[in-house]
Amino acid sequence: MTFGFAPSTASTSSADLSAASANPLARMLEPAEWAAAGIPLLRNPREVVSGLHARHRPQPATAVVAVLDPDERVRASASFTRRPAPADGWMFRNALLAQLRRVIPHDLRRRTPVRTAVLMYCRDGDARWTEEDGAWMWGLRDACTLHGLRCGAYITLTRDGWQVLGEGRGGRRPSTHSAPEPFALSEAPPPPIRTGGAASEVLRRAAAR
Repeated sequence: MTFGFAPSTASTSSADLSAASANPLARMLEPAEWAAAGIPLLRNPREVVSGLHARHRPQPATAVVAVLDPDERVRASASFTRRPAPADGWMFRNALLAQLRRVIPHDLRRRTPVRTAVLMYCRDGDARWTEEDGAWMWGLRDACTLHGLRCGAYITLTRDGWQVLGEGRGGRRPSTHSAPEPFALSEAPPPPIRTGGAASEVLRRAAAR
């Protein structure tokens, strides 16, 4: 059974794409829509959040996308900074898909996805949902469809701490101001950090696809 998948936009006509491009508000998800999509729950969200925070040390406006195996071990992750621009789920989808293609092969040949992509976005402000969060949710869901992955949790990291949107689970640490926590002794050493370079280049290249 798949969770949180949306029809791919890869085969839509140029007229449809032009119409969609003119209405970025159509490419975002409200918290209720996200919660109703059947996104799989993380068994230990704090462990996932702390691990990604320690690996990538994100600053505000940094997105960290990670692929988890069925045991919730991180198999690949990447981080990049988004440029100042209006929130647009389509642009976010393209940027996320570009990062996924860099760090892990797709699973499109599988009848049922076995790996899950999660997104942690570090931003200013408080923990309340914003239209920017809605655009990231839309982008993550569509990027997962196009890469053959299950759509997993969307997590915000703010001054108040972390929160799994749509689930009501969160904590005070880590936050945008906290130091990375040491890895548990039972964990394997973190893989090398992969970054997406300048945000403007990432989004320009993604938009050109």
